[in-house]
Amino acid sequence: MKIAAITGISPNVLSELKKGKPRTIELQSAHNIITLTDVLPGDHIFMTEVDLDDLYPGDHGIIVDVMCITINMKRMVEYINPYYYEERERMSVRLKVKYVDKTIARNIDGKEWAKPTQVEIVKSSVFHAG
Repeated sequence: MKIAAITGISPNVLSELKKGKPRTIELQSAHNIITLTDVLPGDHIFMTEVDLDDLYPGDHGIIVDVMCITINMKRMVEYINPYYYEERERMSVRLKVKYVDKTIARNIDGKEWAKPTQVEIVKSSVFHAG
């Protein structure tokens, strides 16, 4: 099964998700935003603390279920009168997810720039009730 992969997530966030309650996280890294452009509510995502450059088969992570996803563009304008004016844009993704299971990455696709990152995951042989 191939699913989108989100990399470089804090171990604290991953441990919080493992407690089972839905959580909303905000992502700003370009490679994660590119990966999430085709993700819809109901899809599964592989999340890991490993950075994209260091992601290889055998790395551990978790599977989460996407409950809600919103991609935003924020514009910020800075003025220092009378000569300085700067406008910046920042894109971010707000993602509400719920923990499903832990897993291991088998094959990785899309580690190149501007390509969505996908991993083939090892299917779990242990199932949890609830």
